[in-house]
Amino acid sequence: MGTAVGTIIENTAIVDFVISGTPLVYPSNTTTITVAERVNVTVTLQSAQTPVAPGQESSALLFTVTNTGNGTEAFELSINSVLAGDDFDPDPPTPAIYFDTDSSGDFNAGDQPYVPGVNDPVLLPDDSVDVFLVNDIPGGLLNNNIGRSELTAMSATGTGVPGTVFAGLGDGGVNAVIGSTSGEAADTGEYLVQEVLVDVAKAQTVTDPSGGSEAEPGATLTYTITVNVASAGVATASVIRDAIPTFSTYVPGSIMLNGSSVSDAIDADAGELDTSGTPSVVVRLGDVTMADGTQTIVFQALID
Repeated sequence: MGTAVGTIIENTAIVDFVISGTPLVYPSNTTTITVAERVNVTVTLQSAQTPVAPGQESSALLFTVTNTGNGTEAFELSINSVLAGDDFDPDPPTPAIYFDTDSSGDFNAGDQPYVPGVNDPVLLPDDSVDVFLVNDIPGGLLNNNIGRSELTAMSATGTGVPGTVFAGLGDGGVNAVIGSTSGEAADTGEYLVQEVLVDVAKAQTVTDPSGGSEAEPGATLTYTITVNVASAGVATASVIRDAIPTFSTYVPGSIMLNGSSVSDAIDADAGELDTSGTPSVVVRLGDVTMADGTQTIVFQALID
């Protein structure tokens, strides 16, 4: 940051001498100067190269904007997703810039959209704000295609070559001087297309009232669904939905995910029995990768 804007620096010289054996001290006049505002900013990408699938919507890159000047400054933000040297252009929706309102590092519905000229971030010296760039990914892309998106932050006071002076526009009416970053900064994030391959398999077993395996009325059908991500990348917001078969009735409390019970009610756990239409078992797996291994869902129904 350096010395704070508006700081007054004073200096007085002293001369010591002797006349007829008497030491004397005389001060000079005091000079004063007020420290000007230096305008500097940095933009730093926080996200690693982000895997995406063709046609994916609202994929976010995280950046940090930091005021590296010595005064309070507002910054105007902009996105550029049409950059040379990549394989495709991400498609920013409107709005495309959001603040990480909850400081989670994950883009979600609670994050506040940025509106130019309305909520430009105003930062104290050395203060920072985390910002998402959000892009939709076009369809028809190939694996390992790369697309880039850039965030730029510009001082609202002004930009220019280092040393440019904006008279009276600094904090408290002092001069503002453009620093080494020229009053603006940018950084670029990357999307990597990794179309995710997901294997889904379903098996069933029958247990009749006599302990056999005949599919007779009253027999229990146990369904087991396994899900595996079979490639690099993330199967984002994965949900399993399976309708209860005709001529059968769901067995209450029978939903299991990876060996743990899931309640039938719509609540905070991973699933429920959805009765808004055809009764269906719903289980939300969330973001799943190959490293997560096999996801196993089990539920039961009785043959009517």
